Amino acid sequence: MTRRGSNVAGKPPSQRQLRVGEMLRHALAEILQRGDIADPVLEVAVVTVPEVRATPDLRHATAFVMPLGGQHVDEVIAALNRNRKFIRGELAHKVTLKYMPDLTFEIDRSFDEGDRIDQLLRSPEVARDLGPEDGGDGD
Repeated sequence: MTRRGSNVAGKPPSQRQLRVGEMLRHALAEILQRGDIADPVLEVAVVTVPEVRATPDLRHATAFVMPLGGQHVDEVIAALNRNRKFIRGELAHKVTLKYMPDLTFEIDRSFDEGDRIDQLLRSPEVARDLGPEDGGDGD
């Protein structure tokens, strides 16, 4: 099963997908920063947009977002999904594309995954395997 925004058969995204995703990310971040969306949840929440992934046909895009501090995550996602048609219209004014992708919003879990990997690397089991002879501070 593939995720929205990823290519079939695990292929990496094309340069066009990456470029469109980055243009959408910048425009979406600007819209959220300026407070153009009239929603009480989004008016008080500071939301970052680390990544936007577009499908190969550029008809759909998934915006990965994270509220500052990771608080009120469910409310922010619900508010963004409630206002996605308005956001799509605002993006159409800022980004010139033949078709504006249909947006979906998801929580960015890359920070959690990074923390999990960091905890694994600091675990006693890994420290035991990386003894002084395997790359510790011995010469």
